[in-house]
Amino acid sequence: MIYPKIRLSENIYWVGTNDRKTRLFENYWPIPLGIAYNSYLILDDQITLMDTVSMGTMDSFLEKLKEILNGRAINYLIINHMEPDHSGAVKTIINEFPQVTIVGNNRTFPMLEGYYGIKKNLMEVKENAVLHTGQHQFHFYLTPMVHWPETMMTYESTEKILFSADAFGSYGTLDGGIFDDELNLSFYEDEMRRYYSNIVGKYGLQVQKALAKLESLDLRMIASTHGPIWRLHIPKVVEFYRNWSTYKTEQGVVIAFGSMYGNTEKMADIIARAIAEEDIRNVRIYDVSKTHSSYIISDIWKYRGVILGSCAYNGGIFTPMRDLLMQLEHIMPRNHFLSIFGSMSWGGGGVSTLKKFAENIKWELIGEAIEVKHSPSDKDIVSLIELGKQMARRLKENDSSFSENNKPEMI
Repeated sequence: MIYPKIRLSENIYWVGTNDRKTRLFENYWPIPLGIAYNSYLILDDQITLMDTVSMGTMDSFLEKLKEILNGRAINYLIINHMEPDHSGAVKTIINEFPQVTIVGNNRTFPMLEGYYGIKKNLMEVKENAVLHTGQHQFHFYLTPMVHWPETMMTYESTEKILFSADAFGSYGTLDGGIFDDELNLSFYEDEMRRYYSNIVGKYGLQVQKALAKLESLDLRMIASTHGPIWRLHIPKVVEFYRNWSTYKTEQGVVIAFGSMYGNTEKMADIIARAIAEEDIRNVRIYDVSKTHSSYIISDIWKYRGVILGSCAYNGGIFTPMRDLLMQLEHIMPRNHFLSIFGSMSWGGGGVSTLKKFAENIKWELIGEAIEVKHSPSDKDIVSLIELGKQMARRLKENDSSFSENNKPEMI
């Protein structure tokens, strides 16, 4: 099969693949619109392959490689990240090109041996090392915990391209367009934040350290291992990472509730209406039984206000809400305002668990927690309305520039 050749420059090719079959990334995160695995081939006196792809898309990957290589061999395989969605084809590459030298850092190679039993033809690189392959020069920057301990990034200084591993990546296949200026990016902005917040978000400090290492580079492109290749909107995606890693948020509220019979959901709707009446435009309500936590967490990364509500369940909290709380405590996003509500029939447990969560997460608590028995009474409704207004007022206090037209800039 003859594939269209997709060039980043005259001698640098995209040889990635699209995965539209996998439903759950890492067997957990929903990817309804798939995901791309990006790999890059650099032709020169010595030929370099930058990362590989997931094993499930290996056939088309090899076909693309061989067509461009036209009988030549790969001299170097640079592994920026050992996660199997990017290293899944390493053994196949070695079988096809047995003399290939694998380039990585001292944390790469124990994983390489552990996953694939590979322990020869290795070249270890350290911070600021340089590899010359002819016209191209590869500079290596170690970026541990963005988001695995062995992760690094490679900068090709001739073409000014940063091969950034998972950083600046996104869910979603590349449907025809490969570069950011070939795509409608509204979808990718949301999916890039969902990817960051759930997978990289725990490591904000490490992301900031990585950005500091890269800030002096002259970047013509950022070539991640997932999602679009960035060449038009580089300042904007770097700003996203800077804002997300420092927990900057927009004015808005995420209301997530767990409800068995609809009473807690009624409370969520009452609170949301009170917030909207205070001219807060961005209000998102999520049923934790229906919406995967990755979407809720992504919006929590975007908006300052968070309101959590749960019914009681077997003397504790409703199970899907418990799972959301566990994930939030694990990744520990910062700088939010939190309000709590819930319902019970006899023994309670939902609101008391949310109060313990509030102690652990250490967000600013807005208003008193509201727990109703059975269904909300007229008096409860008044309290719920006031809770919504308190959250809205606190958001406005936090945003002195609030106005009806104050909307975040999109890509």
